[in-house]
Amino acid sequence: MTSRRALLGAAGGLSALAVGALTGCSSGAGSRDSRSSAPPAGGASVPPAPPGAVASTAEIPVGSGKILPAAQLVVTQPTAGEFVGLSAFCTHQGCIVSQLRGSTIVCGCHGSQFGLDGVVQKGPADKPLEKIPVRVEGDGIVKG
Repeated sequence: MTSRRALLGAAGGLSALAVGALTGCSSGAGSRDSRSSAPPAGGASVPPAPPGAVASTAEIPVGSGKILPAAQLVVTQPTAGEFVGLSAFCTHQGCIVSQLRGSTIVCGCHGSQFGLDGVVQKGPADKPLEKIPVRVEGDGIVKG
């Protein structure tokens, strides 16, 4: 016959094991950070942003961009060498935009879409994303 103490101890151990297993299998799908630990296509590694920069120039693909939630910023590169800074807050209800689909910035809250220049392509938003000054310093993109 098994004691109550032994049974509870075994149940607690199994619970801890299950939590650890589930945590290890997490896909990170709930994360709002669009950064990926996987190397970019072609196998080349992207250097990290220099100190004081919000991103490295190599992180921002030509004809697209990158959402930087920690900086509350979207940086796009419509053409090679042209970097545009935009507020990451959708002008409809203030949600942080959630993804870039090629050259389209998408707000996951209500489906608004913006071009790489921040101009509304599809509502319900009716105002463009606010422009935020950015500049290139060395290999980095600096806000301001």
